[in-house]
Amino acid sequence: MRTHTRGAPSVFFIHVVCFAFAYSAREDPDGMVPFVNANYDSYPMLYFSRADVEALRLQAASTHQHIAARLIEAVQTMLSYPLEYLPPWDPKEFSARWNEIYGNNLGALAMFCVLYPENLEAISMAKDYMERMAAQPSYLQEAYLWTKQVLAIMEKSVVLLQEVTDGSLYEGVAYGSYTTRSLFQYMFLVQRHFDINHFSHPWLKQHFAFLYRTVLPGFQRTVAIADSNYNWFYGPESQLVFLDKFVMRNGSGNWLAEQIRRNRVVEGPGTPSKGQRWCTLHTEFLWYDASLRSVPPPDYGVPKLHYFEDWGVVTYGSALPAEINRPFLSFKSGKLGGRAIYDIVHKNKYKEWIKGWRNFNAGHEHPDQNSFTFAPNGVPFITEALYGPKYTFFNNVLMFSPAVSKSCFSPWEGQITEDCSSKWLKYKHDLAGDCQGRVVAAMERSGVVFIRGEGVGAYNPKLKLRRLQRNLILLHPQLLLLVDQIHLEDDSPLEAATSFFHNVDVPFEETVVDDVHGAFIRHRDGIYKMYWMDDTGHSEKATIASRLYPHGYPYNGTNYVNVTTPLRHPVTRAIYLFIGPSVDVQSFTVRGDSPQLEVFVTTGEHAYAVYLWPAEDGSRSAFAQVIADRQKIVFDRASAIRSSAVPEVKDYVGIVERNLQHFKPVFQQLEKQILSRVRNTASFRKTAERLLRFSDKRQTEEAIDRIFAISQRQQQQHGRAKKNRKVAKGYKFVDAVPDIFAQIEVNERKVRQKAQTQAQKELPVDEDEEMKDLLDFADITYVKHKTGVSIKGRSGLAQMVTTARSSAPSISASYTRLFLILNIAIFFVMLAMQLTYFQKAKRLHGQRCLYAILLVDSCILLWLYSSCSQSQC
Repeated sequence: MRTHTRGAPSVFFIHVVCFAFAYSAREDPDGMVPFVNANYDSYPMLYFSRADVEALRLQAASTHQHIAARLIEAVQTMLSYPLEYLPPWDPKEFSARWNEIYGNNLGALAMFCVLYPENLEAISMAKDYMERMAAQPSYLQEAYLWTKQVLAIMEKSVVLLQEVTDGSLYEGVAYGSYTTRSLFQYMFLVQRHFDINHFSHPWLKQHFAFLYRTVLPGFQRTVAIADSNYNWFYGPESQLVFLDKFVMRNGSGNWLAEQIRRNRVVEGPGTPSKGQRWCTLHTEFLWYDASLRSVPPPDYGVPKLHYFEDWGVVTYGSALPAEINRPFLSFKSGKLGGRAIYDIVHKNKYKEWIKGWRNFNAGHEHPDQNSFTFAPNGVPFITEALYGPKYTFFNNVLMFSPAVSKSCFSPWEGQITEDCSSKWLKYKHDLAGDCQGRVVAAMERSGVVFIRGEGVGAYNPKLKLRRLQRNLILLHPQLLLLVDQIHLEDDSPLEAATSFFHNVDVPFEETVVDDVHGAFIRHRDGIYKMYWMDDTGHSEKATIASRLYPHGYPYNGTNYVNVTTPLRHPVTRAIYLFIGPSVDVQSFTVRGDSPQLEVFVTTGEHAYAVYLWPAEDGSRSAFAQVIADRQKIVFDRASAIRSSAVPEVKDYVGIVERNLQHFKPVFQQLEKQILSRVRNTASFRKTAERLLRFSDKRQTEEAIDRIFAISQRQQQQHGRAKKNRKVAKGYKFVDAVPDIFAQIEVNERKVRQKAQTQAQKELPVDEDEEMKDLLDFADITYVKHKTGVSIKGRSGLAQMVTTARSSAPSISASYTRLFLILNIAIFFVMLAMQLTYFQKAKRLHGQRCLYAILLVDSCILLWLYSSCSQSQC
């Protein structure tokens, strides 16, 4: 639902602020728009009275001092480098890039000016800022049109969020913060100005868990599922204090915000970008309630297992100090877009609003069903690959060979949402829209964690996979056992499976012990190792490599281990063991000659025997059994996760319509005032033409003159009504609104339907420029270890890696390289002619012509070299 919420309140915010400035010069209080219960001292303080402002300034010097200090730091940086933060005057330059950086930083600057009005330099910059923003076309007169659509879309989104029962957002934590920074502003504004209260929303009550249960030990990183940075794009301190003040009222939101603020990365990977780091400071200041004493949740300090039933994600060990034996484990296997969106699309729910996948955007998700991450001691050992191409092998999942359909990396085939020709996930077409995984079980018994997922629904049915089960068993905080069980149909063409395990921070290195192959990473507190074998005891050598991302992504790439396993009919099982530095594994054996799989692991301190039974074995009452030393731990089938359907919200259309009634008087006033302000001005005709673009009226002289006549007549009628002070019973605001606005109302539905149809045919908007604002640092760690780490193995994946690299340069880059080579050859041929033949020539005319040609060719050569370097050809 991100497409319905992202940036929407920003339009609302800018619109209302513009009208605050527009009417600030009027002394007549009747000229102000009558918000619900508004009392702003009839001054341009649209949001705050004089008393409110004084209270804010007192808070800045006392209870809110820690937030005010960050505001001061932000504005000092802006004043030191104004050209980096001020929007350009030229509309073409303004719209030539992903430009949210300008609006993002304006909030912090404005709040600083309110708190510290004596700083004339900051106020001057704010005025300059606003003048530059107002210089952009269509800024004021049409803002209310966009705002009307925003209100309808946001109210619908709030209704749809009732389907999301776990408080999650399907795009993950990073992009989730993108949504909530806008959604929470919207909820705050409509409650304050229109008396619409969403603070008791069931999704809102669960959203704290989405922030609390996804933080890795140390409070610096989050589980980076889907397109992500290392933690959050926006906030989340602002969102946390909002939840505490308006929803929870228990101090836990303030506490988590304090932990994140205290542990923020200040340099290198994990630091917020300059376009995002300050954009929620003003709302954090407004929403922070100092009367709520910071109190951690009751279960803080004890690792807990948490299942997000809509998102399809399990986490264990979140929000702990980064200490020895403090692990973090995550597992993802769910429906495309989350259960709510998937079911809305497939069950045709909310059919008055929703027309399939065209109403949603799953483009930022990854082909990652049955993926996992592991951070023993809080150290990221197996990680997500962050914001990168939507290829299956950039996730900790499986691919299969031979491919049965068009594949990005033949002969290997990945999940059905993989798209070879786009930087976005495929979700609208072919089989992709039906992609789903499922968490079968998630349990903790006596400190041992068991998770099972089923991922067969994420792959092409022509592969003839009967089951694809991944089992995770956390035996010890630094010892994780992973078992993949691949069950084939009798006529399956598959011959091999290949698994991937990523680390975006450091490269893997190869190791082998007693013919058992493995890999490891080096960390300052020790060596983190992994070993593997199949159910026959055979261990295949892996491909260990690093991979650069193509141009246009915010991260350089990833490091990975790739293990290939030959498949046997009907069942093949691959077993992996992940070991922290404090655990000394002395033996690792597997026995799998029956439906029951037995794994035996002995360490310097403990002995473990693990017994796994497949789903087909109905005679067993358990999924698995672990004997840790002499303690028997059973994971029974009775505790399996059972899915349940969420009913459609009753009278959903009526709920939205009733809420929208709160806004109508304000918009009817605004519509009149817009026309009255532009009447008799030089920009009137241009404004009328813009308004007519949103209606069914033709842009004719007659139509424009009619708008003028209606607006003039209304002013006279409104003036007489004010004098009489008596209005007929049947009189409504709408009677005073010009026909043009009624036409716009009718046409809005047509415009939206047309836009939806067009959007279905198009790829998501290219956000290359957005990538530039996601990072302000060089990924030094990765650059040191890029592609030179590749180890040639027996996995057969070398062909896939070669294919991926050879396909990276674009066609245009190839042509540029070809012309560059030809131009260099021509240059040297002509130079040789000059030094041999023309040097002996008696006529200067020929020599001068050759010199001129050489000069032109040199210029072409420089231009080609510049183009080639930019396109990395």
